[in-house]
Amino acid sequence: MKKYSYGLKRLKIIEQIAIVFFIAVVIPMSISGFIINNINQQSLRRQLRESAILVAAMVSDEVDFFIKANESALSQMADTLDYFPTKAQKLKFIADIENKYPDCDDLIIAKDEKELAKLSAEAYMKEETVLSAKMKDGSYLAAIYRPSAWQGELFKSLEQDNRQIYIIDKNNHLLSAHNFTPEVYKETLELLPDEKIENNPVMIGDEKNRPVLYLHKTNPDLTIVVNTTEKIAKKAIIDNRIKIVLSVLSAILAMMVLIGFYIYYLYINIRQLFKAIIALSKGNYQRQIRLLNTSFTPFEIVFLANEFNNMASEIHKSYRELKRKNIELKQLNEFRSNLLDTVSHELRTPLTSIQGYTSRLMRQDIVIDEETKQKSLRIIKEQTEQLNRLIEDLLTIPDIEGMRLRTTNEDVKLDKVLEKAELLLRKRNGHEIIVNMPDNIPMVIADKGRLEQVFINLFENAVKYSYPEMPILVDVQLVENKVVVEVKNSCDKIPDKTLQRLFEKFVRLDDNMTRTTRGTGLGLFIVKGLIEAMNGKIELFSTDEFGFIAKITLNIAGSEEDEDDE
Repeated sequence: MKKYSYGLKRLKIIEQIAIVFFIAVVIPMSISGFIINNINQQSLRRQLRESAILVAAMVSDEVDFFIKANESALSQMADTLDYFPTKAQKLKFIADIENKYPDCDDLIIAKDEKELAKLSAEAYMKEETVLSAKMKDGSYLAAIYRPSAWQGELFKSLEQDNRQIYIIDKNNHLLSAHNFTPEVYKETLELLPDEKIENNPVMIGDEKNRPVLYLHKTNPDLTIVVNTTEKIAKKAIIDNRIKIVLSVLSAILAMMVLIGFYIYYLYINIRQLFKAIIALSKGNYQRQIRLLNTSFTPFEIVFLANEFNNMASEIHKSYRELKRKNIELKQLNEFRSNLLDTVSHELRTPLTSIQGYTSRLMRQDIVIDEETKQKSLRIIKEQTEQLNRLIEDLLTIPDIEGMRLRTTNEDVKLDKVLEKAELLLRKRNGHEIIVNMPDNIPMVIADKGRLEQVFINLFENAVKYSYPEMPILVDVQLVENKVVVEVKNSCDKIPDKTLQRLFEKFVRLDDNMTRTTRGTGLGLFIVKGLIEAMNGKIELFSTDEFGFIAKITLNIAGSEEDEDDE
């Protein structure tokens, strides 16, 4: 196949579609996925920060509520103790209160502030919390709470939250914790600044995806730290990032599969177009485009295929017509060449004879006797008749080829026709013509003049190709209401292939290079045309006894009255 070069490399359709798909689909979807992932990550970070702030605020509110509730209870207890006159009654009341409040580790009456401070220092060493209420006599009612009391009261609403929450005092001692782990607590404690901003949540740490914040309270003096663990960050951000990436990749893969199937389907149809065009360029005008024609086949390709098939059909028809015309032209050219060769060959000898004998008769310088005159005139007459028959044969050819040959068919006596043909025969060359014809042979329907022309051609053909001195046999028979005439001559057996070609124009048993007999090669062609014009039939045979047999079948006359009139 010819390769075209245009300087730049020309990509195939499937390569171009792959590039367009990559630029128009893969890149935009990847960028969109990246943007969506970043937006989602920023949103999740904000949500984590906001939720951490919300948790810190909730814990702060719980702390305030816990302290206020317990301080209120202590104030009520202190007021009640003021009504008991004896110390024993007061101790008994305190014992009853301790049984009702299991989270309260101990209730103690400090006689003054100094003793209360000592009590608070001892509780601090045990990481316990002390709340107090002043009574009328100047003493203080102090309630000591275990860390578990804070744990149970402050984190009830956060049981399902996985964040780590620490409540520490001003000296960074842990008062209470939720989801406590020592390692993480130590790392978180190192992030806290020495100077804390009061009553506002503050973000600390360097990791964007794990917000850590503190809320420092002044009343009471403590700090709430909310730490977002790696597990929470992974679940909230990393897992969502993976889901987004997988979603984008799945969408791209699905589109690639669908578009791939469609491109493959489209490519098959386009290849059919290519193959048909290549076949047409190589001269195969019968090639048709056969598409995979479904609802997914583009209208343009179907339209193009139909137009191409119609064009190929028209080209094929034109090609066949041109080929037929070329054959006819070639045959016409061969006919012209053969005609010129035949006419020049066949006319030369009789014209030369006529010219020679005419010149001889016209000479005044010699005396020509009567016998010589008659012989010369007879030869001139014979040559003239030969020329006349040749011209008649040539004039008959166009009528036979154009199916325009007209005959005047009538009742004809066959014996008279055979006798006349024998008399008009130009030369016998020592061959005797023997006619075997029964007396009961009826008349036939034929054109008398044309039928004589048929037998003259057959006799001349038999004389030319028969062995020397061998007779020409003419057998006439009545077979199934048909008259059959066989003209036989002895010669070499003729192959069947050659025998069937003898009905063609200018075909002879001896070709132009080995021609040993005279003749136009039109005799049997004309005989066949004349016989068929008279509704007859002619066949050729060759046997070992008779090398050439021409069998003619003629229709008999339609009535006995016609036979009697003849």
